Amino acid sequence: MKKPSPYLTFAGAIPFVVCAILITIGIDAVIALGTTAEILSAYGLVIVSFMAGAHWGNHLSLADSNPWALKLPIYSNIVAILLWLGFLSLSKEGFLWLLVVGFLVLLMIDYSLNQANIISAQYFKVRKYVTLIVIISLIVAAIQL
Repeated sequence: MKKPSPYLTFAGAIPFVVCAILITIGIDAVIALGTTAEILSAYGLVIVSFMAGAHWGNHLSLADSNPWALKLPIYSNIVAILLWLGFLSLSKEGFLWLLVVGFLVLLMIDYSLNQANIISAQYFKVRKYVTLIVIISLIVAAIQL
């Protein structure tokens, strides 16, 4: 049976696209959920934290001699904490731009992990496409705010 991770990864981009579309067509809020910008910001923070957590998990299986065994837990904590602080302190527009930076940083880390054969080429390929979709959605939303 094929792993569901590629499908779930692409499905995870759907809320980014939907929120960008809603913001673009002028729907400022979703009943019972809040403003569209808040929904997008909170979801983005959850996904960045989830991805940073995946990096943390990757480090647990690495030998102590692997340089990534030290880098991954540090990088994952820095990314998660900086994005959380940005969520708390920045405007919604500012935070969306910070999310763009956060997703790019995570992609660069994954690029390095792929080069070091810590993650598979297939996973990295999916990550590239999904990150592109997410970043375009975030940029479209940020420009509209």
